[in-house]
Amino acid sequence: MNISVVYHSESGNTRRVADLVAEGTRVSPLVQTRVMSLEEIDKNWIESSRAVIFGCPTYAGSLSWQMKKFLDTTSLKLEGKIGAVFATENHIGGGADFAELSLLAGLLVRGMLAYSAGAARGQPFTHFGAVSIKDGDEAQRDRARLFGQRVAQKARELFEPGG
Repeated sequence: MNISVVYHSESGNTRRVADLVAEGTRVSPLVQTRVMSLEEIDKNWIESSRAVIFGCPTYAGSLSWQMKKFLDTTSLKLEGKIGAVFATENHIGGGADFAELSLLAGLLVRGMLAYSAGAARGQPFTHFGAVSIKDGDEAQRDRARLFGQRVAQKARELFEPGG
């Protein structure tokens, strides 16, 4: 099963968190994950993926304009895939919740099945998605990996026979 992690990063923080999320998705040898920036999209890989996880930094309390433009204009076929999100911010209160909700709205408009595990899988909670201050302290990095793991596990439950 293929999973995509698509990100926009200015400073490299979001890219590093994308790598952690991808690391967490590799819960089985049957899961193959690719990480790609908005500038290097592999359309075929994304369209073959069962889950697509999007991440970006917060800009002025919301998602980056580059990610917003991408979600508003992409021709990718995303309907029916699990969609999940993560965000980075420079400091606590930097707008990550709003950024994630805006990302989720974009995924829902594309017909994706929004998933975060929320509080359902217990602590640590991932609410709307993973959040890191810059590229995260150790607890935030662990949460990013766990978030990827939870998304991959849900994709396996939904899309693999006997998953």
